[in-house]
Amino acid sequence: MDQNQSSKPEEAPACAQNADAGASSGAVGPERRFSAQRKLAAVSRLLRGEPLETVARELNVTVARLSEWRDRALLAAEAAMKERERDSRDEELLRLRAKLGEITMANELLEQKIAVLEGGRPLGRRRPRR
Repeated sequence: MDQNQSSKPEEAPACAQNADAGASSGAVGPERRFSAQRKLAAVSRLLRGEPLETVARELNVTVARLSEWRDRALLAAEAAMKERERDSRDEELLRLRAKLGEITMANELLEQKIAVLEGGRPLGRRRPRR
């Protein structure tokens, strides 16, 4: 048990030394995050024709990660191109859908009220009085 306790304090400074060494040498670890703006700038370089390996080396990211950024950017651009501009028909559709919702709600409330007034008996089962 004494060996475990003595080895743990020695391990902690070693980890700290490794973390300091990486920071001082300028090496970028896998935890480094890029802003959306920097990712877009990197993808733009690729789309202009710069080699994938060169851009990846300069940014110190893997080719796979850079390829993923490019693919995601292209998918987003494709989705943006599929969207159409809003016009007066869209406003009319929104208005009509809202009206349909109001009418449906009123209809459901009326059906509930009829059920309460009938006492759970449907209209067709009533016998005429003589």
